[in-house]
Amino acid sequence: MKVAVIGSGGREHAIAWKLAQTESWDNIFTLPGNGGIPNSHAIDTTNFAHIETFCRQKGIELIVVGPEIPLSAGIVDYFRTTDILILGPTKQAALLEGSKIWAKQFMQKHKVTTAASQTFTNSSNAYHFIQSLNNQCVIKYDGLAAGKGVFVCYNTADVTDAFNELEAQYGKQFPFLVEELLLGDEISIIGITDGNTIQLLQPSQDHKQLLDNDLGPNTGGMGAFCPVPFCNDALMQQIKTHIVSPTLNGLQAEGLDYKGFIYFGLMITPTGPKALEYNARLGDPETEVILPSLKSDLLPLVLACLNGTLSQHKLQFHEGFFVDVVLTSGGYPKQYSKGYPISGLDTVGDEVLVFHAGTDLQNSQIVTNGGRVLNIVGQGSTLNNAIAKAYEGVAKISFKDAYYRKDIGQRKSSN
Repeated sequence: MKVAVIGSGGREHAIAWKLAQTESWDNIFTLPGNGGIPNSHAIDTTNFAHIETFCRQKGIELIVVGPEIPLSAGIVDYFRTTDILILGPTKQAALLEGSKIWAKQFMQKHKVTTAASQTFTNSSNAYHFIQSLNNQCVIKYDGLAAGKGVFVCYNTADVTDAFNELEAQYGKQFPFLVEELLLGDEISIIGITDGNTIQLLQPSQDHKQLLDNDLGPNTGGMGAFCPVPFCNDALMQQIKTHIVSPTLNGLQAEGLDYKGFIYFGLMITPTGPKALEYNARLGDPETEVILPSLKSDLLPLVLACLNGTLSQHKLQFHEGFFVDVVLTSGGYPKQYSKGYPISGLDTVGDEVLVFHAGTDLQNSQIVTNGGRVLNIVGQGSTLNNAIAKAYEGVAKISFKDAYYRKDIGQRKSSN
C-alpha cells in the first residue's frame, strides 16, 4: 500500500520510518519532508488539491497527517469527500488543539479533570483573576502557536513579560486563557482512536525549556524519553478514568469525527492527574521515542482506526527505555541561521536512530534548515543506558553553532 505522510519534521520522519517497517520506503512518501527523509516531495501542506493530484499520480491510497496546521485547516474534511483514505480528526474535532478556550470548555462540559481557569481578550481585564492566584498562573494564547504560546508565570514580572510578548505579536486584543498553576510532574499520554476506543501508547516526558534544569524560554521541545518510570498501573488507571474515558465520551457526545492520534498533556499533581491540553496529533519530540518503543506495526493500527476495528488490536511494546536529544541551531527558539553543513551522520552506527527535523539536501550535502535540526534517539535496558546511548550519538554529529540540552531524561520526579 502506498502511503503519504504530511509534514516536514522529526515527527514525520519517525512516522515514515515506522510505516516503512511494513511497506518499503519506495511506497512511503513524505510531503514536503526534508533533506533526511527518504522519498520527500516539496508540496504545500495546505494545498489540498495539489496533494490530491500528487496522490493520484503516484497511486497513493492512504494519507497520515503529522502536524496541526493542515488538520486545523480541514485536510481531513477535504479528503473525506474523495476515495483516498486519511487518518486524522476533522477541522471541528481538531479544535481540541486549535483553540485552547474551546478545549477547556470541552473539558469542563465533559468532566475531564483539569485546572481552574478564566477566559479573557485583553490583559487589563485579567489582572484581578491573576492576583487571586498570587500571580502564579499559566497564560495560554487561544490559537495555534507552534508550542510557543504558553507562559508559565511564578510572579508579577513573569506575567508582565508574558503579556508584553503576546501583545507584541497579536496586539492589545486577543483571546487567551489564564489557568491556575499546577505543580507536579508533566507527562505526555498519546493514544490512537477509531472514535469507539482509545489505545494508549507508552507514557513519555518532554523537555520544553531551552536550558538545562528546565530554565529559559519554552521551545517546541528539546528532548523526550519513554516510558516514564513513575507512571505505574495505578496512575495509568486514574488517567484513563478521569481524563481519557471522559474525553472519548465527550467526542462521541459531540458527534465529532475523530480517527487518529490524540495527545493528552497532563500534570501529575499531589491530588492526581489533571489535563493541561490536548493535541490533535502525535507530539513532537515524543513521537521520536514513542514509535521506536512500539513493537506492533503501525500501518495495521492506522487501517483499524479507519475501519473501526481498533479494539481488536493489542498494542505490544519493546522492553527498555528510549531517549531523544534534540540538536538545535544556535539562537533557537528566536533568530538562527540556516545552511550549515552537518557532519558525522554516517558515524552514529545502528544502535542510534537519527530523525531529521530541520534539514535540507544541497548538492548531496545535508545542511541545517530549521531551529530544531536533528533528533538523536538511544535505546537501553535502563533509562541511564538509553541516555548514554543518545549522548554517544550526539557526540558524533556536529554543525556550526549546534546546541542541545545536557540533561534530557534526568529530571528529578516529585512522584
